[in-house]
Amino acid sequence: QVQLVESGGGLVQAGGSLRLSCAASGRTFSNYAVGWFRQAPGNEREFVGALRWRSGNTYYADSVKGRFTISRDNAKNTVYLQMNSVKPQDTAVYYCAAKLDYGNWDVDSLYDYWGQGTQVTVSS
Repeated sequence: QVQLVESGGGLVQAGGSLRLSCAASGRTFSNYAVGWFRQAPGNEREFVGALRWRSGNTYYADSVKGRFTISRDNAKNTVYLQMNSVKPQDTAVYYCAAKLDYGNWDVDSLYDYWGQGTQVTVSS
């Protein structure tokens, strides 16, 4: 069993930066892929990016590519989502999720473990 706890959300002005954290307990991420998803009011949950823990490879949605970066801290068993040059359309509840590292990384239904979500609001 993996428990995920997100933190770091808040209010930020457009063009600013924010870093979200996803800390895992119960098991290490070593055999997992960790994904970030977001859901804005009235919208479906969408893929933001993912990191394959063992290889360190990362993948991003086109909407955030070049602005968002996923990184990890092995010692803390934590994954980060660095959000730069944020836009009002980035406003959403952000979730981290984990699944065993196989298959697609951009499909939310394939993830087994989810955090509680953290609100990110970008003001214009």
